Amino acid sequence: MVPHLSPVATLARAWAQSPVATLARAWAQPPVATLARAWKTRPAHLLAKVATFARGPAHLLAKVATVVFGVFLAAGAAADEPVSFRSDIAPLLQDRCVACHNAKQAEGGYRVDTFQDLLVAGDSEAAPVSHVEGEVSELLRRVVTDDESERMPAESEPLTEAQIQTLTAWIEAGAKFDGDDPAQPLSLVIPAPRHIDPPQTYPASVPIAAVAFSPDGQHTLASGYHEITVWDQAGKLLRRIPNIGQRVFAMAFSPDGATLAVACGEPGRSGEVRLLDFASGEVTAVLARSGDVAFSVAFRPGSDQLAVGSADSLIRIVNYKTLAEVRTLSSHADWVLSVSWSDDGSRLVSGSRDKSSKVFDAESGELLISYQGHAAAVRGALFTPDGKHVLSTGANSHLHRWNVADAKRVAAVALGGDGFRLVRGEGFVLAPSGDGRLLKIDLATNKISQEFKGHQDGVLAADLHAASGQIVSGAFDGEVRLWQLADGTAQQHWLAKP
Repeated sequence: MVPHLSPVATLARAWAQSPVATLARAWAQPPVATLARAWKTRPAHLLAKVATFARGPAHLLAKVATVVFGVFLAAGAAADEPVSFRSDIAPLLQDRCVACHNAKQAEGGYRVDTFQDLLVAGDSEAAPVSHVEGEVSELLRRVVTDDESERMPAESEPLTEAQIQTLTAWIEAGAKFDGDDPAQPLSLVIPAPRHIDPPQTYPASVPIAAVAFSPDGQHTLASGYHEITVWDQAGKLLRRIPNIGQRVFAMAFSPDGATLAVACGEPGRSGEVRLLDFASGEVTAVLARSGDVAFSVAFRPGSDQLAVGSADSLIRIVNYKTLAEVRTLSSHADWVLSVSWSDDGSRLVSGSRDKSSKVFDAESGELLISYQGHAAAVRGALFTPDGKHVLSTGANSHLHRWNVADAKRVAAVALGGDGFRLVRGEGFVLAPSGDGRLLKIDLATNKISQEFKGHQDGVLAADLHAASGQIVSGAFDGEVRLWQLADGTAQQHWLAKP
């Protein structure tokens, strides 16, 4: 039976006559408190509103009554469904709050990027989360206020009433943590999602940021929207592998060819590497999760580890069989766009938007050397076969070859456009260029030995299948091209657009 609504009217009249003290007394005493108990809710949401009113100008009476009654209704309906921090609260905070309240940017001295930090007061010194009866949670007060100078999220749409009620219910139930580690970033606490299915057909082509050959060289893989598309050598679509992040930035096969690692994510919101059983297309694991996209992934030779470069400026080394994170390298100050191992697996080289390429010891994670010669974002970096030199490309439209021992440049090759992730072959590297060419650069002479021309837009990615002598390239306009390595002739080309 629905309770009589006069207590709400009583509360509204109390507010209209008050100030805050009268309203607080009205709340603490019958009949309003009786109504609250009857609906199995507590006054946290309202108290936050009350505290907000106390700090600012008067607000509309009708809104107060609507909010109060809405909380009663929602609390009654959800009384038997406890709110989960992992599934309900962490995604909300990650989506609406973390961008301005994280380790690198903590507005008001307050962080919400981990559960542990969520509970620590910011510059205001007010308790952000309190489930003690009669106390106001500063977090709630900030999200419900109509004062735009105080309301969170700042300069953005306010939380919906449903989101506020969910947050309220969680706090009132004790603000419990149901994850594994309170110090973990929220992006790791949140359960790995099942991504939305890709559209049946694309209204327009998408940039091909990653391409790869299947281990047998018979099929070509291309990045898509929430998917990997698989094509035969004639450009016929054979398979679509879904359950992938919104954008795909890199792909790599495990040494045995059975597992495909996909670096993907949604810019500014989430990033991860998804491990796929290539035969079935099923996701077997999700690792290296973060609050922004994963740009690059590379399997370490002779090891069960892989390296992941992400937009959060970190390099994560992960055991892809146990899924344990081995170490995190934090030397970069901006996006890590490329990671690659030396042939013996003893060293790792990276390229970053912070205009540097760095070499690390694979066992200790120690930074060995840093190269700043590009003076621009470094989008690709890999070792020469002997491990003595690094080849790097970037936004300065040049390939540089430099010594690992002292970071001195020994050669430079003009590319004609921004350089992207390199592919190494026997005695040469392939350099995708923003001017629409794919360039073959001889390692003995440090000169361009062959040009693959035909793309009408910037080339973003390439791969080589050495056994069959084939090259695949992908461009910004969505075109994929197959080439013969021997003479540079084009075998086939198509728009990778389902």
